Amino acid sequence: MGDTPAVSSSRQEGHPTAPSPRTGLAGAGPTLAAAASALPAPSRTAISLHVNGVRHHVDVEDRWTLAELLRDQLDLTGTKIGCDRSECGACTVLMDGKPVYACCQLAVWADGADVQTVEGLAQHGQLSPLQQAFIEHNAPQCGFCTPGQLMTATALLNTVPRPDAAQVQQALVGNLCRCSNYNAIVEAVVAAGAQQGGAA
Repeated sequence: MGDTPAVSSSRQEGHPTAPSPRTGLAGAGPTLAAAASALPAPSRTAISLHVNGVRHHVDVEDRWTLAELLRDQLDLTGTKIGCDRSECGACTVLMDGKPVYACCQLAVWADGADVQTVEGLAQHGQLSPLQQAFIEHNAPQCGFCTPGQLMTATALLNTVPRPDAAQVQQALVGNLCRCSNYNAIVEAVVAAGAQQGGAA
Protein backbone atom coordinates (compact mmCIF):
# COMPACT_ATOMS: atom_id res chain seq x y z
CA MET A 1 0.00 0.00 0.00
CA GLY A 2 2.66 2.54 0.93
CA ASP A 3 5.18 1.43 -1.67
CA THR A 4 6.38 3.93 -4.29
CA PRO A 5 4.60 3.31 -7.60
CA ALA A 6 6.70 1.36 -10.05
CA VAL A 7 8.36 3.42 -12.77
CA SER A 8 7.95 2.11 -16.29
CA SER A 9 10.95 0.46 -17.79
CA SER A 10 11.03 3.03 -20.59
CA ARG A 11 11.41 5.89 -18.12
CA GLN A 12 13.97 3.93 -16.09
CA GLU A 13 16.08 3.65 -19.23
CA GLY A 14 15.71 7.37 -19.98
CA HIS A 15 13.48 6.96 -23.04
CA PRO A 16 10.56 9.36 -23.45
CA THR A 17 7.10 7.83 -23.44
CA ALA A 18 6.11 9.93 -26.49
CA PRO A 19 8.15 10.92 -29.53
CA SER A 20 9.66 14.42 -29.59
CA PRO A 21 7.90 16.93 -31.83
CA ARG A 22 11.15 17.07 -33.80
CA THR A 23 11.26 13.32 -34.36
CA GLY A 24 9.07 13.59 -37.42
CA LEU A 25 11.57 15.99 -39.04
CA ALA A 26 14.49 13.60 -38.65
CA GLY A 27 15.96 12.93 -42.07
CA ALA A 28 13.70 15.46 -43.79
CA GLY A 29 16.60 17.65 -44.91
CA PRO A 30 17.75 15.47 -47.83
CA THR A 31 14.14 14.90 -48.86
CA LEU A 32 13.37 18.62 -48.94
CA ALA A 33 16.61 19.35 -50.79
CA ALA A 34 15.78 16.73 -53.39
CA ALA A 35 12.30 18.18 -53.84
CA ALA A 36 13.72 21.69 -54.26
CA SER A 37 16.25 20.54 -56.83
CA ALA A 38 13.43 18.89 -58.79
CA LEU A 39 11.63 22.23 -59.23
CA PRO A 40 12.00 23.81 -62.66
CA ALA A 41 14.35 26.79 -62.88
CA PRO A 42 12.57 30.16 -63.00
CA SER A 43 12.03 31.38 -66.54
CA ARG A 44 14.35 34.18 -67.64
CA THR A 45 14.23 36.86 -70.32
CA ALA A 46 17.00 38.96 -71.80
CA ILE A 47 16.16 42.66 -71.69
CA SER A 48 17.91 45.88 -72.60
CA LEU A 49 17.29 49.23 -70.94
CA HIS A 50 18.91 52.58 -70.24
CA VAL A 51 19.36 53.42 -66.56
CA ASN A 52 20.63 56.91 -65.75
CA GLY A 53 21.94 57.19 -69.30
CA VAL A 54 23.83 53.89 -69.25
CA ARG A 55 22.69 50.98 -71.39
CA HIS A 56 22.35 47.62 -69.65
CA HIS A 57 21.76 44.17 -71.12
CA VAL A 58 20.45 41.95 -68.35
CA ASP A 59 19.16 38.39 -68.18
CA VAL A 60 16.32 38.71 -65.66
CA GLU A 61 14.02 36.23 -64.00
CA ASP A 62 10.48 36.91 -65.15
CA ARG A 63 9.33 37.21 -61.53
CA TRP A 64 11.77 40.02 -60.63
CA THR A 65 10.40 43.48 -60.04
CA LEU A 66 12.08 46.58 -61.41
CA ALA A 67 13.08 47.46 -57.84
CA GLU A 68 14.83 44.10 -57.45
CA LEU A 69 16.63 44.57 -60.76
CA LEU A 70 17.84 48.05 -59.81
CA ARG A 71 18.89 47.16 -56.27
CA ASP A 72 20.13 43.59 -56.53
CA GLN A 73 21.53 43.43 -60.06
CA LEU A 74 22.59 47.01 -60.87
CA ASP A 75 23.53 47.99 -57.28
CA LEU A 76 21.39 51.15 -57.41
CA THR A 77 20.21 50.97 -53.82
CA GLY A 78 18.91 54.54 -53.69
CA THR A 79 15.58 53.10 -54.80
CA LYS A 80 14.03 52.01 -51.50
CA ILE A 81 11.52 49.23 -50.91
CA GLY A 82 9.05 50.34 -48.28
CA CYS A 83 5.59 48.79 -48.32
CA ASP A 84 6.34 46.57 -51.35
CA ARG A 85 2.69 46.88 -52.41
CA SER A 86 2.39 50.20 -54.28
CA GLU A 87 1.23 52.35 -51.39
CA CYS A 88 4.14 54.35 -49.92
CA GLY A 89 6.00 55.58 -53.03
CA ALA A 90 9.49 55.07 -51.57
CA CYS A 91 10.48 53.03 -54.64
CA THR A 92 9.41 55.64 -57.19
CA VAL A 93 11.61 55.94 -60.28
CA LEU A 94 11.03 57.56 -63.66
CA MET A 95 10.34 55.25 -66.58
CA ASP A 96 10.26 57.06 -69.90
CA GLY A 97 9.86 60.26 -67.89
CA LYS A 98 6.86 59.15 -65.85
CA PRO A 99 6.93 58.27 -62.14
CA VAL A 100 6.23 54.59 -61.45
CA TYR A 101 6.38 52.39 -58.39
CA ALA A 102 9.34 50.10 -59.05
CA CYS A 103 8.05 47.54 -56.55
CA CYS A 104 5.06 46.70 -58.75
CA GLN A 105 6.66 46.97 -62.18
CA LEU A 106 8.10 43.72 -63.50
CA ALA A 107 11.64 44.08 -64.75
CA VAL A 108 10.67 42.56 -68.10
CA TRP A 109 8.24 45.43 -68.61
CA ALA A 110 11.20 47.82 -68.61
CA ASP A 111 12.68 46.25 -71.75
CA GLY A 112 13.60 49.13 -74.06
CA ALA A 113 12.73 51.75 -71.46
CA ASP A 114 14.67 54.76 -70.23
CA VAL A 115 14.82 54.58 -66.43
CA GLN A 116 16.06 57.28 -64.08
CA THR A 117 16.73 56.67 -60.40
CA VAL A 118 17.74 59.06 -57.64
CA GLU A 119 21.39 58.29 -58.42
CA GLY A 120 20.87 59.93 -61.81
CA LEU A 121 19.78 63.34 -60.48
CA ALA A 122 23.21 64.71 -59.59
CA GLN A 123 25.40 65.55 -62.57
CA HIS A 124 29.20 65.67 -62.44
CA GLY A 125 29.11 65.67 -58.66
CA GLN A 126 26.69 68.60 -58.56
CA LEU A 127 23.32 68.14 -56.85
CA SER A 128 20.24 69.00 -58.87
CA PRO A 129 18.43 72.21 -57.87
CA LEU A 130 15.69 70.07 -56.38
CA GLN A 131 18.11 68.08 -54.23
CA GLN A 132 19.72 71.31 -53.05
CA ALA A 133 16.32 72.78 -52.21
CA PHE A 134 15.49 69.69 -50.15
CA ILE A 135 18.62 70.30 -48.10
CA GLU A 136 18.03 74.03 -47.67
CA HIS A 137 14.41 73.52 -46.56
CA ASN A 138 15.15 70.53 -44.29
CA ALA A 139 12.82 68.36 -46.35
CA PRO A 140 14.54 65.03 -45.58
CA GLN A 141 14.02 63.67 -42.09
CA CYS A 142 14.93 59.99 -41.77
CA GLY A 143 15.59 60.08 -45.52
CA PHE A 144 14.15 56.66 -46.35
CA CYS A 145 11.25 58.04 -48.39
CA THR A 146 13.25 60.94 -49.84
CA PRO A 147 14.42 59.22 -53.07
CA GLY A 148 10.85 58.50 -54.12
CA GLN A 149 9.76 62.04 -53.27
CA LEU A 150 12.64 63.46 -55.29
CA MET A 151 11.78 61.37 -58.34
CA THR A 152 8.07 62.26 -58.25
CA ALA A 153 8.92 65.95 -57.80
CA THR A 154 11.44 65.75 -60.64
CA ALA A 155 8.72 64.45 -62.96
CA LEU A 156 6.46 67.31 -61.87
CA LEU A 157 9.12 69.96 -62.47
CA ASN A 158 9.82 68.49 -65.91
CA THR A 159 6.21 69.12 -66.92
CA VAL A 160 5.25 72.07 -64.69
CA PRO A 161 8.42 74.15 -64.26
CA ARG A 162 7.01 76.48 -61.58
CA PRO A 163 4.33 74.62 -59.65
CA ASP A 164 2.44 76.18 -56.78
CA ALA A 165 1.91 74.45 -53.44
CA ALA A 166 -1.40 72.91 -54.48
CA GLN A 167 0.14 71.37 -57.59
CA VAL A 168 3.01 69.95 -55.56
CA GLN A 169 0.64 68.46 -53.02
CA GLN A 170 -1.41 66.83 -55.77
CA ALA A 171 1.67 65.40 -57.47
CA LEU A 172 3.08 63.97 -54.24
CA VAL A 173 -0.18 62.44 -53.02
CA GLY A 174 1.24 58.97 -53.71
CA ASN A 175 4.44 59.52 -51.70
CA LEU A 176 4.08 58.98 -47.97
CA CYS A 177 6.40 60.57 -45.41
CA ARG A 178 6.42 58.58 -42.21
CA CYS A 179 8.10 61.52 -40.48
CA SER A 180 5.17 63.74 -41.54
CA ASN A 181 7.46 66.43 -42.94
CA TYR A 182 5.06 67.33 -45.73
CA ASN A 183 5.16 71.12 -45.35
CA ALA A 184 8.93 71.28 -45.76
CA ILE A 185 8.81 68.92 -48.74
CA VAL A 186 6.22 71.08 -50.51
CA GLU A 187 8.21 74.24 -49.73
CA ALA A 188 11.36 72.66 -51.17
CA VAL A 189 9.70 71.68 -54.44
CA VAL A 190 8.08 75.11 -54.84
CA ALA A 191 11.45 76.77 -54.16
CA ALA A 192 13.20 74.55 -56.69
CA GLY A 193 10.62 75.45 -59.28
CA ALA A 194 11.00 79.15 -58.59
CA GLN A 195 14.77 78.86 -58.92
CA GLN A 196 14.43 76.83 -62.09
CA GLY A 197 11.97 79.34 -63.54
CA GLY A 198 14.18 82.26 -62.56
CA ALA A 199 17.16 80.72 -64.30
CA ALA A 200 15.24 80.29 -67.57
